[in-house]
Amino acid sequence: MDRLKLFALDAEDLAILSAHAQDAVVRVEDMRWLAGERRFLMVMNRFVWEKRGGIDERRRSVFSFDRVESVKAAGIPRHAPGAVLSLLAATFEPSPVEAEAPAGTIVARFAGGGTLRIAVECVEARLADVGGAWAARGRPIHDID
Repeated sequence: MDRLKLFALDAEDLAILSAHAQDAVVRVEDMRWLAGERRFLMVMNRFVWEKRGGIDERRRSVFSFDRVESVKAAGIPRHAPGAVLSLLAATFEPSPVEAEAPAGTIVARFAGGGTLRIAVECVEARLADVGGAWAARGRPIHDID
């Protein structure tokens, strides 16, 4: 299967990237804010939801955000760089001040309550597979109550 390479320029595009990155696992040490480049990136093992039939797979991927102004974390164990988090979703919240459009905040939510709030000048995100695929140990399961 070909490597995924997606680009987002608005909230609707970001929702598509988020769906492809859902249930990706990322170590805390593999999240970086490159302040000088105004970029935030997460290197992750993405579950390949788009594959139909056969063996479930994961792929090494990078989810990056450009034009970043600041990054705030809550519930992320920064003292434990080897801790593994599971990404639930990345969404866009536009700035409440209309004059600041298209600025806003990308909110990355992780299982267990961890959250990243990535303030951006505008939505400019990429999700790209950077490595080969391997068999996943299992398919992620979501309890819906």
